[in-house]
Amino acid sequence: MAKKIIGEVTHYFGHISVAVIKLSVNIKKGTKVSFEGSTTNFEQALNSMQIDRKDVAEAKKGQSIGVKVSDRVREGDKVFMLS
Repeated sequence: MAKKIIGEVTHYFGHISVAVIKLSVNIKKGTKVSFEGSTTNFEQALNSMQIDRKDVAEAKKGQSIGVKVSDRVREGDKVFMLS
């Protein structure tokens, strides 16, 4: 499966399982992604995306988005789009 880097985790809110991702490409809600780092490796769809606590359907390169994650992530983890 081909994958393309779309961003990096800049923060993780453990009590609500939300990761903040700084995007390096445009992205749409529902995109299947992989979170990868030294101790992180899981896949999920981006079913919940927010900017400034407002739900969004898409986000642009350079923006930071909050996404609900199914597992713990760490700052510096890379986020890849799966195709």
